[in-house]
Amino acid sequence: MKILITGAAGFIGSNLTEALLERGHTVIGLDNLSQGFLLNLKNVQNHRKFRFVQGDIRDEKLVRRLTRGCDVVVHLAAFKIPRYSDAMDTLLINSHGTLSVLQAAAQYGAKVVAASTSDVYGKNPNVPFSEESDLVIGRPEVKRWSYAISKMFEEQLLFAYHERHGLDVVALRFFGGYGPNQHLTWWGGPQSVFINAAIDDQEIPLHGNGLQTRSFTYISDHVDGIIASIEKSQANNQVFNIGNTREITIRDLALLIWGLVRGDEPKLKLTPYETFGKYEDVMRRVPDISKARRLLDFDPKVELEQGLKTTIRWQIERRRALGMPTPEIKLRFEDPTA
Repeated sequence: MKILITGAAGFIGSNLTEALLERGHTVIGLDNLSQGFLLNLKNVQNHRKFRFVQGDIRDEKLVRRLTRGCDVVVHLAAFKIPRYSDAMDTLLINSHGTLSVLQAAAQYGAKVVAASTSDVYGKNPNVPFSEESDLVIGRPEVKRWSYAISKMFEEQLLFAYHERHGLDVVALRFFGGYGPNQHLTWWGGPQSVFINAAIDDQEIPLHGNGLQTRSFTYISDHVDGIIASIEKSQANNQVFNIGNTREITIRDLALLIWGLVRGDEPKLKLTPYETFGKYEDVMRRVPDISKARRLLDFDPKVELEQGLKTTIRWQIERRRALGMPTPEIKLRFEDPTA
């Protein structure tokens, strides 16, 4: 198949690109490099079945041109939860970008597999979340909900295009991705920041009291879910939770990472939510993946400790590749005497 990936130089996009090429597919990667990096694509940049185009998903002419002749568009490009900025980019880039992709896909008959988010479940307290669970969002003046709302709009638009144009669509609600090529800031998730802090022997910042829980999914498991959604017709016109079902508090994640990296007394610092202005958090987030297991044969394979060890090694090398000051450190989990 010929597949267009938006956000191809990002975390999920770059890992997916590599996996699809290994399976013999032809891939066009689109990214404006605002949050992605060409370094993420170094392993495939000279692959004969890969072409990279730097551009914006809101450029409708460009997206139409790249979609022509493609069997599938995997739409990953997006702005995430705004912690230190306003919500405007998140709302407008995500809505306009999705519309651009769907218009092009409808014109050329390409299936669309789109990244949604577990954040759409919002403040729903009833875990684990199934695809039938209610989406419960907070007040409009709390900007952290802008990302979830943009993805809820995306999901509605996907199924509106299916209804009106007969377009095959899939919405994937990802839970807590981590692994090689993750962004090294909060954009990449708490584990990115926690690993950096442990490497640098600095305090790990915990938002709120750190007792909120999440499930973390290694990138190869996310990629498996996406590939199944691309290749299996049973996925068409469905919503799926894609994630690991293990629940862990953010505080315990920080302690786990510190123990893997250093093994001495952990340094934790609580950051009040008031730091971010009007902010609301989600206290528990765990997926029910029975639907994905049934229709996609999806089953996460990588345990958290195993995935974190690989990710920590990768993050040290990536920091050095970027010229970031990185101390020589003997990782606790590699010390046979520990």
